[in-house]
Parts: sequence; C-alpha cells; structure tokens
Amino acid sequence: MRTTVTLDSDVERILRDEIHRSRKSFKQILNDAVRSALKPKSRELPKLLPPVSMGIMPGIDPVRLTDLADELEAETYRSLSTAKQETPR
Repeated sequence: MRTTVTLDSDVERILRDEIHRSRKSFKQILNDAVRSALKPKSRELPKLLPPVSMGIMPGIDPVRLTDLADELEAETYRSLSTAKQETPR
C-alpha cells in the first residue's frame, strides 16, 4: 500500500539514524517500527518474585501488628494521663 505521511522532524531524524545504523531501507525500518508499536500487548502475567522472610520472631502474627501498635499507643496514653493526674498543682 502506498500512502503519504508527514513526519515530525524528530521522528525523521530517528528514522534516518536507524537507517544509517542498521543499513536497512527506510520502508523496512518504518514498517518494523509501526508493527512493533501497534502489535497487541502480551496477556502474559508478570513474573512473581520469590517469597522472602520478614525476619519476624516466632509467635508474632504479622497480620496483627497494627493491633499491637494500637495497644502500645493506648498504654502510653493511659500512662501519660495517670502521670498528669498524680502531678500536684
């Protein structure tokens, strides 16, 4: 198929550089670039990383770490409140 296409100057420069580098024809470089850009994307699932130990000591449930943080915060608040009440005025 023959068609006329107006290329931006930066795209022309990229094509010319690739023609010079690869020693392929303008037509072949342009067709390869369009084919590569417009081919359907792969539906392949991403590669999964292997599991890594978090270094948590036995008996600590990582799912409940936020509960532990809440308990520590409440304990600190109670101790500060108690200290304020015991301070003479």
